[in-house]
Amino acid sequence: MRKLLQAAVFVLVSGVALAAGVDTLKSYLRETQSASAHFTQVVYDRNGRKLQETSGTMYFARPGRIRWAYEKPYEQLIVGDGAKLWIYDKDLNQVTVKAIGQAIGGSPAALLAGSNDIEKDFRIASAGSENGLEWIDAEPRSSESTFQKVRMGFGKSGLEAMELFDGFGQRTVVRFDRIERNPKLAPDLFQFTPPPGADVISG
Repeated sequence: MRKLLQAAVFVLVSGVALAAGVDTLKSYLRETQSASAHFTQVVYDRNGRKLQETSGTMYFARPGRIRWAYEKPYEQLIVGDGAKLWIYDKDLNQVTVKAIGQAIGGSPAALLAGSNDIEKDFRIASAGSENGLEWIDAEPRSSESTFQKVRMGFGKSGLEAMELFDGFGQRTVVRFDRIERNPKLAPDLFQFTPPPGADVISG
């Protein structure tokens, strides 16, 4: 179940639709260097049954810096400082650390905190409008990605929703609110020091 949380802290069309999808995402990346938001995250199984619901806060500053903090029902923290990605499970007092390139690569986090060269890791396509949002599909190019597809929903506030589909038929739905684009974020948001006594595992 905890692995679902770490997925947090991801259709191919052609012609005009493809260009529109790429342009929308590139415009967002170009115009949004940082962001903060509150989020709710719900995981469903292949039959649409709710498996888990969590909530917390998200911050990112491109490139490579991200903070994804799960606050309810229990605490878990994912921090990327531009060089390393730290995943801290408070209940287990365990920290997993990976190189940022290895950890983000073709993951959903790359769509938030990665570079502008998004097509290097993803195939991007327009997925039309639904529920007041313009949707874009991002399909990882790497066969080693944890996710088969990520949908991104854009509205007046920018990125307002994400839907992640994995190889087990599960769907993770993330909704953002209290969104702030390009805030000035404190550098220490993206710094992490393992707590005393924590078990540190290098990935």
